[in-house]
Amino acid sequence: MPAKKNPLDIEALWQIERLTAPSLAPDGAQAVAALTSYSMKENKGTSSLWLLSTLGGAPRRLTTCGEKDGHPRWSPHGDRIAFTARRPLAGGAASEAAGKKDDEPQLYLIAPDGGEAHRAAHITTGVEDFRWGADGRSLVFVSWVWPELKGAKAQAARMKEWKERKESGYVTSEAQYRYWDHNLPMGRVAHLHLLSLGKRDGAAKVRDLFEGTKYELARTDPGANCFDVSPDGRRLVFAFDPAEVKRPDGRFALAELELKSGRITVIAQDAGRDFGAPRYSPDGQRIAFTASHQALKHTMPSQLAVWEREARRWEVVSAEWDHEVHAPLHWEDDGQALLFTAEQKGRQHLWRFDLPHRRAEVVVPGGWVTAFDKAAGTLVTLANAATHPERLTAHLPGQPPRRIESFNDELLGRFASGKVEEHWIRGASAAAASPGPAAAKKPSQGRAAALAAKVAGAAGTAAGAGDPVQLWLVYPPGFDARKKYPVLHVIHGGPHTTFGDVWHYRWNSQVFAAQGYVLAMVNYHGSSSFGHAFLDSITHRWGELELQDVEAATDWLLQQPWADRERIFASGGSYGGYMVAWMNGHVPAPPAGRYAAYVCHAGCFDWVGMFADDAYSWHARELGAWYWDDMAQAHRQSPHAFAGAMSTPTLVIHGALDYRVPDALGLAYYNTLKARGVDARLVWFPDENHWILKPRNSRLWYGEFFDWLARHDVARAGRSQRPRKGR
Repeated sequence: MPAKKNPLDIEALWQIERLTAPSLAPDGAQAVAALTSYSMKENKGTSSLWLLSTLGGAPRRLTTCGEKDGHPRWSPHGDRIAFTARRPLAGGAASEAAGKKDDEPQLYLIAPDGGEAHRAAHITTGVEDFRWGADGRSLVFVSWVWPELKGAKAQAARMKEWKERKESGYVTSEAQYRYWDHNLPMGRVAHLHLLSLGKRDGAAKVRDLFEGTKYELARTDPGANCFDVSPDGRRLVFAFDPAEVKRPDGRFALAELELKSGRITVIAQDAGRDFGAPRYSPDGQRIAFTASHQALKHTMPSQLAVWEREARRWEVVSAEWDHEVHAPLHWEDDGQALLFTAEQKGRQHLWRFDLPHRRAEVVVPGGWVTAFDKAAGTLVTLANAATHPERLTAHLPGQPPRRIESFNDELLGRFASGKVEEHWIRGASAAAASPGPAAAKKPSQGRAAALAAKVAGAAGTAAGAGDPVQLWLVYPPGFDARKKYPVLHVIHGGPHTTFGDVWHYRWNSQVFAAQGYVLAMVNYHGSSSFGHAFLDSITHRWGELELQDVEAATDWLLQQPWADRERIFASGGSYGGYMVAWMNGHVPAPPAGRYAAYVCHAGCFDWVGMFADDAYSWHARELGAWYWDDMAQAHRQSPHAFAGAMSTPTLVIHGALDYRVPDALGLAYYNTLKARGVDARLVWFPDENHWILKPRNSRLWYGEFFDWLARHDVARAGRSQRPRKGR
């Protein structure tokens, strides 16, 4: 008789080793990838590089002494692997370097058959990301530099001054100065550099390719997807913002740089479109890239475009395909098709887009394909699903797909998984009219009640009249439909993202379900992967359709014989946090209402207060007006304006380093609930951002989450609460 398996818990979740994007050797026989392991005791993670055979054989660890070895990429000749790392400096015990390590990430090289890795060159300003040159003797890398300075010595001197300064103030006149959880390097911009390797170690030469020019890469995530090196090694193409003032919503153009002369030519620019992710075709005569028509609408998807060298013109080739194209792009060897990932109905597949016929087909279905590489006809994919974390799979011509690692199989084999189901319900009707401006000028408890009635009515008729809406369910291990179970809504962020067949470490559906909840995840109006019309339907009326979808899902759930109507909960992060705050002001609390308690992680509470975020330039497009031009329009979509109706118990969680949804929003929500006498609890992390990234903090996060739900669960609290009426 097989041993009984335990449900997945938070301790096991942090024992899972996490794989990153693979890079294939030129012959396709081996892949290299970084693998990160976490220690709850040490409260940190360490990464190393592993070699994985696509032909068979056990994985082999390649690096051991680095803490954050990452971004591995095979050289064009297959003789070396480059990667970024912060490593101990060379030298013996008596050396000045003993006990020290790189201040900034550096480029390292290692032979695939093993041996010691060595630093390619010392880059004082550090290395953000890189690509190999076609000759295998050069690399192009990204580094943040002071644009007014010339030469590596000047950059090094300024870096020394910066690190020795006693002032802590951040001073800027820039419109864009921070991103997600960090300030952009003060006074610095991202430049491309050419590193030419010498015949011996330490003989490398470095040249700033943008020095003395106005050009720079994106100030947000200036990585390898921002540029490419031509197959002949003579040119590189990069995306840049031509606007003099750089803003979070800048529209990028493409330029080509001749490496020998340094000459830069703008090759593709459109004032209404945003370009990115350029990739050369195998013959170098075309460049594929993504293009989004931002002048038409800020929600327009990134589409596939191709620039022709001979004609000196570009064209969007996927205009008739209603999907968003994700970077990176990868040309097939014959130059007739491109590979990329794109979402479809709560899954992310690897697609092949045929250029002559302008037709897309799924090459590898999700789950969720997160990364891939292809060389010499061999394809390797990195993918996860709701039932398992990332796995690496080789796809060889004429052979069935085959796993090439089993890093987490033994661990996960000891735990039971919950069943995952996909359902479709009738939600809101996107064609329905939103409330008029006059009705929302002075939100009040009466106004909230009126809206609640409207929502209830819409949800009640949704079964026959609304749009199809996807609903994912995850059941507890050992689920028995004859028993009663609590239901937990997990509402995704974005809003223009999706919850689907995907593994998530902060909102892990298997860990949640293991606590005995049936998990419900609604891909409400506004979600990605269902076409642009569905995604754009909530623009200028946030909260309205989404709430009707969630309520329609709850109606459907309460019709299931296993759902306990006294034990319905809702939680969400970011825009999902916005949604549970919105629900608190629009759905009656117990005993009249249906939700026993909420959990709001990093939630948007006040759209005026949100102007402190790192993406403020999008607000008018999202809401329909700047708050100073039409305060009623901002308040109509802002949970704080309906605080007078909030009375449902809420756990508020926020991180101080969250710049996308500043922590003042979470504190204001918590303080509001406390001032109103609503049962509330705050979990505030001074050292976390929009996500919870440290193992110990994650354990605390899950513990507080589950304790809060248990406290408001009538079954687990001994049914001491007053009976509640379901609807």
